[in-house]
Amino acid sequence: MDHVAIMKPSWKLLRKIVNGEKKIESRWYKTRREAWGKVKTGDIIWFKDSGQPVTVRAKAGRVLEFSDLTPEKVRRIIYQYGGKDGIALSRLEYFCQWAKNKKYCVLVFLETPQPVARPFKINKRGFGMSRAWLTIKDIATIKK
Repeated sequence: MDHVAIMKPSWKLLRKIVNGEKKIESRWYKTRREAWGKVKTGDIIWFKDSGQPVTVRAKAGRVLEFSDLTPEKVRRIIYQYGGKDGIALSRLEYFCQWAKNKKYCVLVFLETPQPVARPFKINKRGFGMSRAWLTIKDIATIKK
């Protein structure tokens, strides 16, 4: 399977993925959403900043899913994995507060991240404009 992870441009995470500073992609939800139960080891994840073309790809390594989160569980996950998720150690408390009401978390360990040789746009029609994670059989079906 292929996945498209749409990132917040202001967090500047694509650079961190390529240079190996961000080794885990995390998704935090109040309800079960895309990514939950969909990402498997060996899948390809394509990354793009919102409003921009796809510029980075990586292979999914280990995938961890956490449910029935409490603020205490959120804190443990962030302190255990936050640094590898690209969160500066000085910002862990900020993210504990940001995620304290989330009930689900998916952690995808990234392998062989690399820039896309020829960046491309995607067609999100049928997925909903506010979706930040797409799962498709083949990325070629949504390339523009």
